[in-house]
Amino acid sequence: MALKSSTMKETNKYELEVVVDAATFEAAVQRSYKKNIGQVNIPGFRKGKAPRQMVEKMYGKDVFYPDAIEFCYPEALEAAVKEANLRLVAVESVEEVSADGDFVFKAVVIVEPEVEVEGYKDIEVKSKAVRVTEKMIGEEIDKIRDRNSRMITVEDRAAADGDTAVIDFEGFLGDKAFEGGKAENYNLALGSGSFIPGFEEQIIGHNAGEEFTITVTFPEDYQAEELKGQDAQFKIKLHEIKTKELPELDDEFVKDVSDKETVDEYKKEVKETISKRLKEERENDINNQITDKLIELVQGEIPEAMYDNEVNSMLRDFDARLRSQGMDMNTYLGYMGMDVDALKNMYRKDAERRVKLRLALKKIAKLEEIVVTDEDVEAEFKALSENYGVDVDRIKMLVDAEDQRDDIAVQRAMDMVRKSASVK
Repeated sequence: MALKSSTMKETNKYELEVVVDAATFEAAVQRSYKKNIGQVNIPGFRKGKAPRQMVEKMYGKDVFYPDAIEFCYPEALEAAVKEANLRLVAVESVEEVSADGDFVFKAVVIVEPEVEVEGYKDIEVKSKAVRVTEKMIGEEIDKIRDRNSRMITVEDRAAADGDTAVIDFEGFLGDKAFEGGKAENYNLALGSGSFIPGFEEQIIGHNAGEEFTITVTFPEDYQAEELKGQDAQFKIKLHEIKTKELPELDDEFVKDVSDKETVDEYKKEVKETISKRLKEERENDINNQITDKLIELVQGEIPEAMYDNEVNSMLRDFDARLRSQGMDMNTYLGYMGMDVDALKNMYRKDAERRVKLRLALKKIAKLEEIVVTDEDVEAEFKALSENYGVDVDRIKMLVDAEDQRDDIAVQRAMDMVRKSASVK
């Protein structure tokens, strides 16, 4: 393979003329012949047994070229892009120039842009407070008490907000019951907002054993077409009222939910937990502010193909997560009533942020002359191998060394920007 020429057509777009030597192309043609000969009938020969020369004589010398080109051009183009010192984003077109001995083709490629990033040092960010108050400690402990609560039946009062009402209900439009509007012994958390507006509120104030009718109006955007905006009546029978009983905050409770012995010891532990969480939230918020600022600082013309590639990468990751949970993309989309384009639109904004941030950090790494050695890359491969329990040689097959080098440089650039930031 040889790069014959590299010509910039427009911003981030180059035309490369590439030569594949005759011997390499001949090997690709022979591979194409072996792939396709089984489908060829030539009089005087059994199907799939005709010599290549005979097939080419009957159908033309270029009969096996299409697959041969597909076999050899990707590797040749990759080498040409590398020789031209370009970072490939997408291939716009490939055109055969000649295949007389050497195979010559032209490819129009979209490449990674060169962006400008000014003012990335001493970025000003605001820091969140990390002071833990007694109210925070109390609220955290109340959540734990709530998780350890039990439901008890209420017999001496009417249903109130926060209770769970056990009800039978049936819905009517006029005097006709509608589909999906009936249930028995349903546990409804009052105040949860899980039913249409006005339903739960009209249960409040009634006592166990009562039967009554309520009137509600379905929202205009309700999913069932025949119910949108309709006034409906629900016949209700209230069987039981239940409420949560929280455990007392005492030493016995503390021993049940932790390895501490007393309430004071437990409160101290909860305080430390909250403090750690607030510090992590503060660091994440600082990093998000820095990220936002870096994205704002990026100046340059970024190819749409970069955003498309990132969206597709995010979709592949999402699909892999779905499959690990026993679901595939098509099932998920059907369940959500979406198509792939709608999902892509959801990911688009985040994809644009990721692309801009990475370009910014790669530029900063270049400006700061951040050097990533072969030893650094090797160490990262070993770390990945240990983290995922996969042989290091397998990791090297899955992760491109130059991509790994970029990842390390990008992380070091981010660390440098973070350290230089002015936190107030």
